[in-house]
Amino acid sequence: MNQEKIAKAAEIIKENSVHGGEAGFGICTISLIDEDGYPSTSILTPAKSDGINWITFGAMLDGNKAKRAQKCSHASVCFGTAEYCINLVGEAEVITADDIKREMWYDGLGHNFPGGVDDPNYCVLKFTTKRYKLFLDFEPEEGTL
Repeated sequence: MNQEKIAKAAEIIKENSVHGGEAGFGICTISLIDEDGYPSTSILTPAKSDGINWITFGAMLDGNKAKRAQKCSHASVCFGTAEYCINLVGEAEVITADDIKREMWYDGLGHNFPGGVDDPNYCVLKFTTKRYKLFLDFEPEEGTL
């Protein structure tokens, strides 16, 4: 396990997260298993992260991502540009606890949730990493957490 590469990946994820980025926020992809058993990939804005350990996203409780995560928790998250690729594999869970929803809320979610943080359709999708494949500084690194 290369701690330097993991720390660099964690910093990239933080920079792309709403609650961690200095210059705004970025996007990543999340892949979940659909109703036919196939992976389905979506683009999301990360809300908050803890290194490469976990990442949270705002989601619609009645939307595909939450429904798919509830049916099958297997998921993958990917951050990438021409300079790097951070591919994380793990588990996704749907969280509806008010304290977590408040902690992860950001103004950009308001366009999907007119009721704000108390909108009954707002939930948090939490991804927890089990294994990773990193391509940073033109070198690969992989391992498990």
